[in-house]
Amino acid sequence: MGTEESADHIPGTAVSAAGKTSDGAPPGRPPTPVVVSLMLGMALVALDTSIVSTAVPQIVGDLGGFSVFSWLFSGYLLAVTVTLPVYGKLSDTFGRKPVLLFGIALFLVGSLLCASAWNMAALIAFRIVQGLGGGALQGTVQTLAADLYPLAERPRIQARMSAVWAAAAVAGPGIGGLLASYANWRWIFLLNIPLAGMALWMIARHLVEPVRSVARRGRIDWAGALGIFACGGLLLFALVQGGVAWPWLSAPSLGLLGASAVLGGVVFWVERRAEEPILPGWVWRRRTIAAVNLALGALGLLMVAPMLFVPTYAQSVLGLGPTGAGFVMSTMTLSWPISAALSQHVYRRIGFRNTAVVGSSLAAVILFSFTLLPADAEPWLPALIMLLLGGALGLCQLPLIIGVQSTVGWAERGTATASILFSRQVGQSVGAALLGAVANATIAARLVDAPMPGLPDNLDDVSKALDAPAQLPAAAADYLRGAITAAVDHVFLGATAAAVLAVLALLLVAPRRFPVLPEQREE
Repeated sequence: MGTEESADHIPGTAVSAAGKTSDGAPPGRPPTPVVVSLMLGMALVALDTSIVSTAVPQIVGDLGGFSVFSWLFSGYLLAVTVTLPVYGKLSDTFGRKPVLLFGIALFLVGSLLCASAWNMAALIAFRIVQGLGGGALQGTVQTLAADLYPLAERPRIQARMSAVWAAAAVAGPGIGGLLASYANWRWIFLLNIPLAGMALWMIARHLVEPVRSVARRGRIDWAGALGIFACGGLLLFALVQGGVAWPWLSAPSLGLLGASAVLGGVVFWVERRAEEPILPGWVWRRRTIAAVNLALGALGLLMVAPMLFVPTYAQSVLGLGPTGAGFVMSTMTLSWPISAALSQHVYRRIGFRNTAVVGSSLAAVILFSFTLLPADAEPWLPALIMLLLGGALGLCQLPLIIGVQSTVGWAERGTATASILFSRQVGQSVGAALLGAVANATIAARLVDAPMPGLPDNLDDVSKALDAPAQLPAAAADYLRGAITAAVDHVFLGATAAAVLAVLALLLVAPRRFPVLPEQREE
């Protein structure tokens, strides 16, 4: 077993007698159409996350269902998250190509169904179908990137995909707004058809994988897959609806959380007895993967602060319009891929773990600095903080993903990649619930203690007041802006704590040097 330092400093990988590199990839660069198809797959997932948001008013105006429209996002996220471990194991069993083809095809079908939705309930159901395909895309694309490139070149393809994600995150809201305003919101989903069709054709035609014999595939742990889907679905449903549809300490919340805990115990029992478990025990027994799972879970939690609360802060406190608020947020997505591309020069010198510790530590300092902004801060200040935060996160997340992928062989890479992406997604769901509760509690307390009349009576009316602040008395509007500032500060303090937890997980659990393997694909 090689060490991280020795593996990192090898400029290339040796070619075996069988004509494969030590990580199982064909010698030389993979075919350009395959690389393009991976980037298209990443673009599909990234666009679908951002493009729908700006079209919500038009969708609600056409289909109705304002009270449940948030499930356009929550249902998709839930489906992606709970299927990640299942697709990861299936890709290790049957190969990446069939799983990726299935995911793209299902995503394409879901997009067609979304474009034909006749009411909000149907659109939500079809978004879940999209998410079932998106789970296969998100995990398998990342795994294939590690399969096709040796360790020395993985940062290059990962940085390209990070750039695709960033570009989609920046362009998605604008494209969605243009289509909804000048065409029809259904074109948002029809736009996926040519992209998915092109990716499907290129993968089917150009991606070649070694055929694994049926005898070596093992049995599919369908009981574990169903249990993970049910347990994860109940947990995420409880987190999404808690504090919104019902109070956290109400019977629905406690019942759902209790049921997910019971199902979690059942899944643990089933997985321990399965011949080929969907979530094998080695995912948590190996210190490297366990530490990265914990760290990326914490980083997923902290990501909620800039993603959900900075746009509200920019519009409600700084007085910016949607475009200006989007710019403040987008600076983070501009620096992230640049930092990710440059991270290889850092982890080649100090290692995967130490690079991630530096990135997480910087993120903690940057997140805390947001709470020190003056009440009358110029917009460039939060934009600069977001720019620096993107750089810190790019320095942290990509080395962790590449590091874990480099500690496992081909037959375990899909499961390992899915486990860390799953942890990040769960962290985001927990973060949305936890930090949302912090923000709501802060604003509610400020409303109760308000020294003047004219403020909203409850949290539900705050959003209406924010949409028309001129209708409030000047003193009440200033007080409400102060309440929102305090809420965002508390959220960023929570995100700072999450970054510190990520640092502690890496320092206390992860080995100083990741045990990088001379990866040998099983054929």
